[in-house]
Amino acid sequence: MSRLHELVTALAAPWVVLSPRSGQLTGSGAEGVYARDRRILSRLAVTVDGREPVPVHVGERDAATHEYVAQVEGLGDIRHDPTVMLYRTRTVESDGMTERITLVNRSRTRIECRLEVALGTDLAGTAAVRSGAATSLPQLAPLPDGPSRTRWESDDTRVVVTADPGFVATPQLEPGAEYTLTLHVTADFPKSTTGFSIEPPTDRPMYDVTVSCDDKRVERWLERSLDDVRALQLAADDDRYLGAGPPWYLTLFGRDSLISAGMLIPVDPGLAAGTLRALAARQGTKVDAGSAEQPGKIPHELRAEVADHGGGLVLPAVYYGTHDATQLWITTLHKAWRWGMPTDEVGDLLPNLKRALTWMKEYADPDGDGFLEYIDESGHGLANQGWKDSVDAVQWPDGTLATAPIALCEVQGYAYAAAIKGAELLEAYGESGDEWREWAAALQERFRAAFWVDGYPAIALDGAKNPVPGRASNMGHLLGTGLLDADEEQTVADVLAGADLNSGFGLRTLSTAMTRFNPLGYHTGSVWPHDTAMTVQGLYAAGQFEVASAYAEGLVRAAEAFEYRLPELYGGRGVSAERTPTPYPLSCRPQAWAAASAVAVLVASLGLEPDVPGGTLTVTPGESTPWRTLELTGLHVGPDLLSVRSANGKTTVTKAH
Repeated sequence: MSRLHELVTALAAPWVVLSPRSGQLTGSGAEGVYARDRRILSRLAVTVDGREPVPVHVGERDAATHEYVAQVEGLGDIRHDPTVMLYRTRTVESDGMTERITLVNRSRTRIECRLEVALGTDLAGTAAVRSGAATSLPQLAPLPDGPSRTRWESDDTRVVVTADPGFVATPQLEPGAEYTLTLHVTADFPKSTTGFSIEPPTDRPMYDVTVSCDDKRVERWLERSLDDVRALQLAADDDRYLGAGPPWYLTLFGRDSLISAGMLIPVDPGLAAGTLRALAARQGTKVDAGSAEQPGKIPHELRAEVADHGGGLVLPAVYYGTHDATQLWITTLHKAWRWGMPTDEVGDLLPNLKRALTWMKEYADPDGDGFLEYIDESGHGLANQGWKDSVDAVQWPDGTLATAPIALCEVQGYAYAAAIKGAELLEAYGESGDEWREWAAALQERFRAAFWVDGYPAIALDGAKNPVPGRASNMGHLLGTGLLDADEEQTVADVLAGADLNSGFGLRTLSTAMTRFNPLGYHTGSVWPHDTAMTVQGLYAAGQFEVASAYAEGLVRAAEAFEYRLPELYGGRGVSAERTPTPYPLSCRPQAWAAASAVAVLVASLGLEPDVPGGTLTVTPGESTPWRTLELTGLHVGPDLLSVRSANGKTTVTKAH
């Protein structure tokens, strides 16, 4: 059975195909054609005279189109060179999939064979596929509509596959001749009962940003990443956002979609605006322990139906179990405003901003101690509600798990930044921000007193208000939030510079010095590109250029190893143990914030800080970067497209033509 990281992904959200390099879908593991949280086809296999062709090559034209090349044995000339070949061109579109299957005879003799396409489906939900529950589901009986059309139907989904000219053929091919069979796959889905459905965008804009760098790996990394960003786009009420990652998370996620959109503002400001509006439209209005909804809270994820992930984790279709998405919504709105989001569009979101700020004070701190802490009150939700949301994400140095309610250090950093930036937005629109500046100052003072242990910030406070010490990546997210002063940022940078956290391929989620370090632990030693990229942004903002550059170079090194399509996460053994990082078996690839990380790192290294409302543009390039020359052309700053070039210690900014 192929693991997820071994599968080839063809994507045009919400449709995606995951297959082994042969192109054959056998129903094993995660293989299949997916759309809108449903496996549309689990089997799509081509045989010639009852035998599977032998895979030779798979080529990717772009994120949505792949070509699979195979040799047909037992036909054609008897010699070393293959003479009968099968070519499959698979194209995924926003509303279905097309596959063109071509049999080519390059032998010296006439051939005759039986070409057959076998199809099947279980219509399993993606959560069932991921948990393994789908293995017990029966294959649905097909409902044939003649030799060239078949369909499957369940209570809520209808799948139709057409074949031109048919699913079975007996071509007779002269030397040099070929025969083509074309499949079209479409599906009808049930109407959502939540008011949310996973829809494609009406348009996927082409990106006009380009990069020129003395390290050509950087150019390939950005190009591949932006191709994936286009393919990952979805829409809610015509507002574009990025689905987090196929196949498990190809929908709207508060944290993931916001972080990704925020990173991409310099190349696609409309994506951030759409993400902000899509989430604001679903902002919490009531208290509901079952869904973790609270007034003003930004949701964690939205789906068309309840998702049973196994192990007692059952999430409602609209789930609010995140303790950081609300703050990230505020800081993303502020960044979009500074980069030139239209004044009226920002103004339309001020009521949502006020409700989000109020949530931090009135609901995010249930015990009133001045820190934002979480606990799952439903009994079937996420035990941890920061970005590290696995059960063992917060632990003591001896490996004991911390008990809830838990106040994560980075959640406090996001809250401080949200309060300061929220105050600035309120003041820009003629309202007072004093309340939130005072609240932020008090949080900063409390944080300094409670979180600093062993010379650096603790991972969290546990339910008894004890600081949970440990060297982990969490502290990297404090940089650039304003919560730390310059000396404290220096201390954090010194910790991050250690070889126990820097794998050489990026930032480990947990130090090698920790008892439960596991290089393939989901949040206990693996490397997540977005985690590294956010830390790089903070390091550059704090003036910690050498450490930032070391991590930036590590991401480029990892990108090269993964053919410039960074996965969601990968192993954290590091360059001292392996030449390329070990893949994480269940990692999504492509994945939204991994793809967005390329833009985040490159823009951060140039030190570009626009203030379009204030009419200024500040450029503070890093004194140390991994590259001698770097030029980004086509960056969106307000109504202008800019070119920013850094070379030989000098930076120039010009309008792009």
